[in-house]
Amino acid sequence: MAPTAAFFDLDKTIIAKSSTLAFSKPFQAGGLISRRAVLRSAYAQFVYLVGGADHDQMEKLRQFMSQLVAGWDVATVREIVAETLHHVVDPIVYDEAVGLIAEHQLAGRDVVIVSASGTEVVEPTGRLLGADLVVASELEVVDGRYTGEIDYYVYADAKAEAIRALAAERGYDLGASFAYSDSITDAPMLDAVGHPHAVNPDKELRKLAASRGWPVLVFTKPVALRARVPLPPAKPTLAALAVGGAVAVGGVIWANARKRTREL
Repeated sequence: MAPTAAFFDLDKTIIAKSSTLAFSKPFQAGGLISRRAVLRSAYAQFVYLVGGADHDQMEKLRQFMSQLVAGWDVATVREIVAETLHHVVDPIVYDEAVGLIAEHQLAGRDVVIVSASGTEVVEPTGRLLGADLVVASELEVVDGRYTGEIDYYVYADAKAEAIRALAAERGYDLGASFAYSDSITDAPMLDAVGHPHAVNPDKELRKLAASRGWPVLVFTKPVALRARVPLPPAKPTLAALAVGGAVAVGGVIWANARKRTREL
């Protein structure tokens, strides 16, 4: 029997916010951004949560983050994420998502987080959640700093292509696999599997789910991750986990999943 997988979007599916924007205050404390930029990040977060994540909204968010991180030192970003991950992520993880991840793994499925947020944030979060693989965005890095350009950008249809490529490499039966997302922009990702689920869907995805007969899940209960997932000591482990990539918004990086695959 071919192996199967459960593919999860991250923002507003597993966690209640944009994972990248959630780190705006730690980035300010670390000297990377100004108070004004923190306020702009808070506003962007509000618009993202209230307005949904259609193509136009995601494009604006991608442009905002690309401009914001230009010139940032990569090592500093990794250190800040490593040191503050528990504090930032713990309050915004959905209890229902944590339980669902556990159920899929008990059923023998690989759990794969496929996120438009950056690998610097998504990889450590994925490890804490026990995900088997992570596919996330990267920004171009020159001389140890982010240029503000996207090194490899995959979005919407290309997100599904990344899933199919991963399935071809690892032998997943996509017809028997699962996918979860909140956004209409991830409709191709949901279409790629036999068991798609809309989680806290935006208006357009809710309509699509109704027309296709896809289950709609509502996640509302944040949980302290420490209470649900046994976590190792924070500092040395998290520092080791913050590897590769850059903080970005708006795409999926297949190269990162391939690297993780070789390590497994």
